[in-house]
Amino acid sequence: MFHARPRTDLPRPDSARPLAGSAHVWWSDPVTDDPELIAAVSTPRPVLPGLPADRPLVMGIVNVTPDSFSDGGTAQSVEAAVERARAMVTAGADILDIGGESTRPGATDVPVEAEIARVAPVIRAIRAAGLVTPISIDTRKAAVAEVALQAGADIVNDVSALGWDARMASVVAEAGVPVCLMHAQGTPQTMQRDPQYGDVLTEVYDYLARRMDWAVKQGIDPARLIADPGIGFGKTQAHNLTLLQGLSAFHALGAPILLGASRKRFIGTISGVEVADRRVAGSVAVALFAASQGAQILRVHDVAETVQALALWRALTSLGGPE
Repeated sequence: MFHARPRTDLPRPDSARPLAGSAHVWWSDPVTDDPELIAAVSTPRPVLPGLPADRPLVMGIVNVTPDSFSDGGTAQSVEAAVERARAMVTAGADILDIGGESTRPGATDVPVEAEIARVAPVIRAIRAAGLVTPISIDTRKAAVAEVALQAGADIVNDVSALGWDARMASVVAEAGVPVCLMHAQGTPQTMQRDPQYGDVLTEVYDYLARRMDWAVKQGIDPARLIADPGIGFGKTQAHNLTLLQGLSAFHALGAPILLGASRKRFIGTISGVEVADRRVAGSVAVALFAASQGAQILRVHDVAETVQALALWRALTSLGGPE
C-alpha cells in the first residue's frame, strides 16, 4: 500500500504534484520515480460529468426514515424531503444522498417494498421540482436501486460494498452509474459489538481493493467506483481516528474517496456533545481534515456550514488566493 503524504502548505516546491487531481492538496515523495504510480496517485478522479474534480464535493444527506441516528423522522413527508433537498442545493450541495433505511448501530432491516415507498416518491418529486443536482440512492438492495435509478437517481451508495444483495452488481453494471463501495465490519445489528482489527488501515484498504476487483469482474467500469472507509461502521473511536489520519492512503486505490463522518458518535465522545444534531462544529472540523487528505466527496448533514468552511479552506490553500 503506497501512501502519498498530503500537504496543503504554500509555497509549493517544483516537485509538488496534485493529489488525485486536487487544486488544493499536493504531494511530493522523493522515494518513488515510478511513472505509473505517480500518475495513479496524481490523476483526477471525476465522479460525474459536470461535477468539479479539483475540489471536494459536498453530498447532502436526506434521510426519509423514522429512525436515523441524527435526523430520523424530520423528513418523513415527500414535501418535507423536497424542501430539505432544495435548501441543500441552495446552500451549495453538489450531490443529494437519499436514504430510506437506517444503517445506524442496532437498526433493523427495512422490507424492500417499504424502502421503495419511502425513497422513490421523494426522488420523483425532487426531479419534478426542477432540481437537477445529481442524486445518490443509499441502499443495499438491488430492487430499491433499480426503482431509484428509474426515478432519476444517478449514483448507488451501497454500505455493504455490493455484498448484501447478489443482484446489486448487475443492476449497477447494466445502468452504468457510479457506485460507492463502503467497508463495514458486521451488520448494523452487530457492528459495534467489540470490533477488532490487527491493522485497521491496512485491513480496510485491502477489503476495498478486493471488493473493487470483484466489482470490475462483474462488469462495472473501474472508473465508476468510489471507495468509502466506513467511519463508524464496525469501528471504535481509535479505529475511526486511525482511518481519518491515514485517509490519503486510499488514493492508491485509484478511486474517488467518500468520507461520511457527519455527526457520528466519536465526534460527540471527543467533544463532549451528546446530542447528535449539536455536533455541527465537530463535523465541519472532520470534513476540513478530510479535505486536507484529498477526499473527493464529503457526505454531511450540515451543507451550508460545510460549504462555507470549505470556501475558506480553498481560499487559504490556493496559490492565487480566492478562486
